[in-house]
Amino acid sequence: MNVARTGHIASTLANGLVLVTGGENSSNYYNSAELYNSSTGTWTITGSMNATRVGHAVSILANGSVLVAGGLSDTSPYFNSAELYNPSTGTWTTTGSMNVGRYRHTALTLANGKVLVAGGTDINGVPLNSAELYNPSTGTWTTTVNMSIARSDHTASTLANGSVLIAGGLSSSGSYFTYLNSAELYNPSTGNWTTAGSMSATRYWHTASILANGSVLVAGGLGDSSTYLNSAELYNPLTRTWTTTGSMSSTRYVHTASILANGAVLVAGGTSGGRPLNSAELYNPSTGTWTTTVNMSIARNGHIATTLANGKVLVAGGQSNSSNFLNSAELY
Repeated sequence: MNVARTGHIASTLANGLVLVTGGENSSNYYNSAELYNSSTGTWTITGSMNATRVGHAVSILANGSVLVAGGLSDTSPYFNSAELYNPSTGTWTTTGSMNVGRYRHTALTLANGKVLVAGGTDINGVPLNSAELYNPSTGTWTTTVNMSIARSDHTASTLANGSVLIAGGLSSSGSYFTYLNSAELYNPSTGNWTTAGSMSATRYWHTASILANGSVLVAGGLGDSSTYLNSAELYNPLTRTWTTTGSMSSTRYVHTASILANGAVLVAGGTSGGRPLNSAELYNPSTGTWTTTVNMSIARNGHIATTLANGKVLVAGGQSNSSNFLNSAELY
């Protein structure tokens, strides 16, 4: 990449290019964005966002535009602004602001074209239970029903029936943070949330991957008392239940998980025991087991990973230690 960064987000555009936005290094928050072209293996700078952002959320709209919302900025912490990227022009325009400033939240585009934003952390560092919807037709946000539990650093997954599964994360009780194993479902038709069972372990900074059979694989993360996790579990949308599956060979959090063309899940990097990892492993949904695969060329956490149209996985950026921010990229 042109800029070394962590905490950035990658989005695959309709034209196959990968858009990377925002992030930070030891001294800067970024508003810059760049594009990866898998055909040429090159990065090019594109238009910069109107605000620096890290911990923001990104969604691809039905018309191909990219919606970026919220995040932490060096000018306005935990802010509510949003903006749109036009892939045809490579430029950004501001759009309506969220009702609540938030950071480390999730955003997913629903089947009806609207974007659901949920949870995150407010300006006081307190996890939120609020949720809101962005309407691309009007460029405005409206509140929807709150989640049952305030949470940040959770995962959000769109199920085959259009519902959104929210799992895990951080909540708070008074002045203390609490780790969550609970999950809940958002129904876009009714705008309501319902409980979706509980995972066997509390976890945040984990990953969630939708498998070919519709199940959701959750792996790793940090658990109670900041325990590093290698455990994994599966959510069955038909029964709304969780079951444990094979554990990874390494504990890890702030890692990435990517679905491969053959249905396997590639997990790469992250942190274990306070040190970044270069290891990678594969989950086989048919056997429920993990096998190690080739290591990355450099240890990294806080990176991005994106499965490309050619079947390869692009990994870029992150940190190799507390002071070394990476601009390198590699392909699996």
